[in-house]
Amino acid sequence: MENEKMSIERAEELVKSVMSENDGSHDAGHAFRVRDLALSLANEQQISLYSSPQSMLIVELAALLHDIGDYKYTRDPSEEEIVEDFLKREGIEESVMMKILNIIKCMGFKEELGGLANCSSSLELKVVQDADRLDAIGAIGIARCFTFGGSRKRILHDPHIKPRSNLSKEQYMNKDEQTTINHFHEKLLKLKDLMKTEAGKRRAEKRHKFMEDFLREFYEEWDGRA
Repeated sequence: MENEKMSIERAEELVKSVMSENDGSHDAGHAFRVRDLALSLANEQQISLYSSPQSMLIVELAALLHDIGDYKYTRDPSEEEIVEDFLKREGIEESVMMKILNIIKCMGFKEELGGLANCSSSLELKVVQDADRLDAIGAIGIARCFTFGGSRKRILHDPHIKPRSNLSKEQYMNKDEQTTINHFHEKLLKLKDLMKTEAGKRRAEKRHKFMEDFLREFYEEWDGRA
């Protein structure tokens, strides 16, 4: 247990270091919130009763490390190897390491659009995936969306640019075609129905409604009706 605690502390330091240059939508604070959400969901789902003894460690490390090497911020392809190298240095058991890497590889929205090829499902994956998606919706999700859009100098809203439907993985990854408001329709409003755990579904309801209320007010103000 002491070794696991030290590994988690070193993972936190790695996250702070590697993500320090990211904008506030994908900084260390995001990783720490996802970790806290994932552990909370795991406890609510009683994951320790149904999975392996290392399940909570898998959940915590995967949640902490999930955005290291993110394609939106990767400056060097070798950054994608940082997590695996870290886990090896920490002496994480091979089977545990593979589960963590599988979660990180398979949890993204773009992977969902791509059909989750070569991804093995597990309760740990579902918990971390739901936690990441919960942090993308609700009040924090709105703040993150506008922070990211601003960092990329994205158009706030243009009524003539319609949200894209039936996005492919490749289209979704082409961020240049989006406006910030369209991102709600292309992704964020879809996340409630993609939650994998009962605990995630319950929490997503409130956050989803908050976004709907926000967008309703946004459009009324944009059109001069409020």
